[in-house]
Amino acid sequence: MIQHGNRPHSTLRFGILGAARIVPKGLIQPASEVREIEIVAIASRDPARAREFATAHKIPEVLNTYAEVISHPRLDAIYIPLPNSMHCEWSLRALRAGKHVLCEKPIACNAREAERMARVADETGLILAEAFHYRHHPLATRIKAVIESGVLGELLHLEAEFMAQIRPPNIRFQYELGGGATMDLGCYPLNMLRHFSGSIPQVRRARAQVGPPGIDLSMEADFDLSGGATARMRCSMASAQVSVFFAARGARGELSVTNPVAPQQGHVLTIQTAAEKSSETILGDSSFVHQLRAFAAAIRGEQPIVTDAIEAVANMRLIDEVYSAAGLSPRGL
Repeated sequence: MIQHGNRPHSTLRFGILGAARIVPKGLIQPASEVREIEIVAIASRDPARAREFATAHKIPEVLNTYAEVISHPRLDAIYIPLPNSMHCEWSLRALRAGKHVLCEKPIACNAREAERMARVADETGLILAEAFHYRHHPLATRIKAVIESGVLGELLHLEAEFMAQIRPPNIRFQYELGGGATMDLGCYPLNMLRHFSGSIPQVRRARAQVGPPGIDLSMEADFDLSGGATARMRCSMASAQVSVFFAARGARGELSVTNPVAPQQGHVLTIQTAAEKSSETILGDSSFVHQLRAFAAAIRGEQPIVTDAIEAVANMRLIDEVYSAAGLSPRGL
């Protein structure tokens, strides 16, 4: 049961800060498939847009400010799809108002902010989750299980990439808002390298293509992993084609996955060893649906959430290290 004041209830009631484009896919649509989730309120910097958005998505309450949303007495959780530069402030304010937080990735502008957020989550005893939805899909569980099974042999090299085309004007081209390809796209492959290797990647080198001042249009980084393995990350928001890919090479075989980020849109997992080659797809609901279920289960105390604040700090540290190795400043510093 979810505790609301002195009254336990079975519904997890969400408020939303901002009418960003990710909101329907990231929360509203999956909430329609998770029975215990209820979307109650929204606020936006543009009140007219908030009203239009609420009408389109049947959100019952439109409030004037973000502050009114986080202080709403009936809400249990806040969804934060704001620009990266606003994640820390509003996550802290929501946690201190007694609300659980599901924050879009990356969780902050830099590791220092993420550490502050993790401390407050710990102090309040509330859930602060970073919205790496792919981690909750059965495909991610399968990839991790194959690597850990030993079928590939000793792990030698990992590769992960996320390429897409994002055109200006867009907040991702503004340094002061926490923009950059590594922040928006590269955070996914960096998370994959960390999670699937089970080690802390050490940055060997990083190279960025810089567009607007301080903004990486693309990034390529090489890493050393524990046990002598290596890894490479590539991301770009100036790519003519979309490419989302993960691969692991071991002494006895290879694993490759197309579209590990949003497997519900189509993916293939291929395993090749000296003995055989096989391909499979992993059944499951939308990764966003799995994420909401995991978030609600964590709030009910049924299981920890794998994308918690401690995990978010580790990923943010790696993002900062990649920027520094490429000769760019981590965002917000």
